[in-house]
Amino acid sequence: MAIGYLNIQARTAHDAVPLQGVHIRVLDAWGNNLYILTTDENGETQNVPLETVDKSYSQNQYFSGTPFVSYNVLAQASGFNSLYISDIPIYDGETALLPVSLIPMQEMQRSPTQTEISVGKPAVASHEMRNQEGSTAEPRILRQVVIPNPITVHLGTPAASATNVQISFPDYVKNVASSEIYPTWPEAALTANIYAIITFALNRVFTEWYRNKGYTFDITNSTAYDQAFVYGRPIYDSISRIVDRIFNEYVRRQGQNAPYFTSFCNGTSVTCGGLSQWGTVTLANQGLSPLQILRSYYPNDIEIAESNIITGSLSSYPGTPLRVGSSGLDVQTIQTYLNRIRRNYPAIPVINDEPGAFQDGTRAAVTKFQSIFNLTPDGIVGKSTWYKISSLYAAVTRLAELDSEGTTLGIGTVPPGSVLRQGSTGPDVITLQYLLNVLSEYYPGIPGPAQDGIFGSGTKQSVTAFQQLMRLTPDGIVGSLTWKALYDAYLGIGQNVPPTGPETGTIQYVVRAGDSLWLIAQRYGTTVDAIKRLNGLTSDLLNIGQVLKIPSSAPLPYIEYTVQSGDTLWLLARRYQTTVDAIKQMSGITSDLLNIGQVLRIPA
Repeated sequence: MAIGYLNIQARTAHDAVPLQGVHIRVLDAWGNNLYILTTDENGETQNVPLETVDKSYSQNQYFSGTPFVSYNVLAQASGFNSLYISDIPIYDGETALLPVSLIPMQEMQRSPTQTEISVGKPAVASHEMRNQEGSTAEPRILRQVVIPNPITVHLGTPAASATNVQISFPDYVKNVASSEIYPTWPEAALTANIYAIITFALNRVFTEWYRNKGYTFDITNSTAYDQAFVYGRPIYDSISRIVDRIFNEYVRRQGQNAPYFTSFCNGTSVTCGGLSQWGTVTLANQGLSPLQILRSYYPNDIEIAESNIITGSLSSYPGTPLRVGSSGLDVQTIQTYLNRIRRNYPAIPVINDEPGAFQDGTRAAVTKFQSIFNLTPDGIVGKSTWYKISSLYAAVTRLAELDSEGTTLGIGTVPPGSVLRQGSTGPDVITLQYLLNVLSEYYPGIPGPAQDGIFGSGTKQSVTAFQQLMRLTPDGIVGSLTWKALYDAYLGIGQNVPPTGPETGTIQYVVRAGDSLWLIAQRYGTTVDAIKRLNGLTSDLLNIGQVLKIPSSAPLPYIEYTVQSGDTLWLLARRYQTTVDAIKQMSGITSDLLNIGQVLRIPA
């Protein structure tokens, strides 16, 4: 038997929060345990080998059997709902990277529920007819080709009542390629197919194909209309490497700007006027390049173009890779981003290089970041590394607003008494949109609306998705029940992410009024420099509510917890799997009454 590999990555909020300590079971088709794993501080497991069939079967269009072996994964964590992913294809020599996004249990939820995702065979093995429609002429819709980051995907046919999800464009392309074709194909065939996938999606965005019809999404996952996409599925290493290199490149005709309408089908059981997926394998084996393969199916004057306009990016790629010896503002930007990201991913080493100078410290941090996020670990900030760092920085700083911008907006802990619906305007709508935007980082099924104070169709779509997730009447109207659920979910994000401490050598500390780094260092018998190095801090300034890791010579038997609205000793005891008496004894309290802002010691 041949061997393939599986790696599980438990993260959430668009990768902003790694989930440590998630219990993972890898099972065979009959439900037998093959591996029992636990995720590390980066939310990952080690690669595990799994038996499969020889790759030659997935490279032969005439093979009528199944050219892979399927496995199942069950992910569970205290305080979270469970996730069961079935029929995961494992291919010879390929590493399947499986994202695991767990949703926290709600305050009144007595037991976890289980979400199930079925992956199954790729679309190239399907007999379903394709009915892809689009314009092959030069349309005049958008002035420029823009990479939509994120892209909004409708999980059903266009008219179906189905969920919309938002996902980064590179991750979308990786998912589609993994859902459409076999990852064992020759690199030229994979690259040609990925160009067609990218260009098809960009054509939908550029022509506003669905939005012009009144829909609130960019593309569907229906192969009858668009291209396959399985939310929550694994992606394959061979596909991931190619997408990281070309995700902002697309096919166009010479003299035109628009992405060409690159329709495709498998070319065997289903034929069409566009690219034949199996045909690309034959042509690649004959030595043709990706562009030559594409010109075999599309007009001879097509070319590969590039767009550097990427929405949602905080800072545009400078155009040339950054490496040891580079200097300037672009280097300082990357250093700032990485030092902030390492608060969530402490395995990334702190950067002690001079600001703006790309030296060994910056290279070490970049290399570790790349290894965590499945990029080539070369220590060079190229296009794919730049945009991954930028998008992750946006995600972690969005979650940081739980303790910063959310407070300055004055949302407090008591919901507004207003009833909002489509057409409403004003400050309560801004509060609503802020809450939905933060929650969209943690709950992938909730699209984040624009924070413009106007309750339009986008805000209604977000409200409806939230109501469906919380099992409320999905009417798009924000009344008292929806307001309460919004605040409970918002305040619960920080409470439900598994704590990263205590760890051997560190404890977790929440900054309070009057604190300074010097006072904290004196209290815990360490130094200011040691605290700054551990937390990637470049300034002595602290913010109330900021979470610090404090060096400690031995692991402490407790974590420090700051009481929030709605907390009770009984709820905290359930959340941290301890008892009320144990919390009271360790915290030195005798009463069951709690005060907001009170700091408790909870047994680890």
